[in-house]
Amino acid sequence: MFTKVYERIPIKDIIVSQIEDAILTKKYLPGSKLPTENELCRQFNVSRTSVREALQVLTARGLISVEKGKGIFVNKLSSETVSNPLKKLLQLKLDRNYVLDLTHARQILEPAIAREAAKNRTDNDIQILENDFLELKNCLGDFDELASLDMLFHLDLAKATHNLIVPLLIQPIHSLLPEIKPYVYAKVEDSKEAALIWHRKILDAIINKDEDTAYNEMLEHLKIAEQHAVRVLEYQNNQNK
Repeated sequence: MFTKVYERIPIKDIIVSQIEDAILTKKYLPGSKLPTENELCRQFNVSRTSVREALQVLTARGLISVEKGKGIFVNKLSSETVSNPLKKLLQLKLDRNYVLDLTHARQILEPAIAREAAKNRTDNDIQILENDFLELKNCLGDFDELASLDMLFHLDLAKATHNLIVPLLIQPIHSLLPEIKPYVYAKVEDSKEAALIWHRKILDAIINKDEDTAYNEMLEHLKIAEQHAVRVLEYQNNQNK
């Protein structure tokens, strides 16, 4: 049961907050049906417009789905539910400073991830990462495909930590890389070769459970990634002049 809204502050935000809290505290489980629009209007003591605005926000956040003629349903929570709002925020601010901030954030997070992967990886993780490496090596596709395979290696590395939170932390950052990575592969001639060299070094350290080497190899890899990003930004600046 939701509480009535009386405060003269954005009503939509209050409704969103209460429904979101009900979902996250499992008062409404994934797949369950929320009250109808009319019932929500009654419970919150607000207009249909306010309810619809709130439902649009919750839909955009991936928390609910409104199925015409059937009702309002709670979605299954996933990594996208957590990462998509941050992705949208970062996309709005994707300029030179944010490209470099993105790279620096990876330099903070991913060496530690490589260390944890070396510590906790399983034989199955190694098989997955080896396959990622070979797919990138053998890829003859376009720059978007190269970028996608490159990022897959890093995401599977995060999963190899066997910490459920780590992929959630890294995924919003990785989801922005398609805005940058294809340009790197297109404009930096040796970028694929560099990716293969460093992915191999990182993977060998993880196979050997060498935590310090995995950390250091990832850090060096991302320092080179920063150099490549700077070269792409300089190229774009020259094109815009």
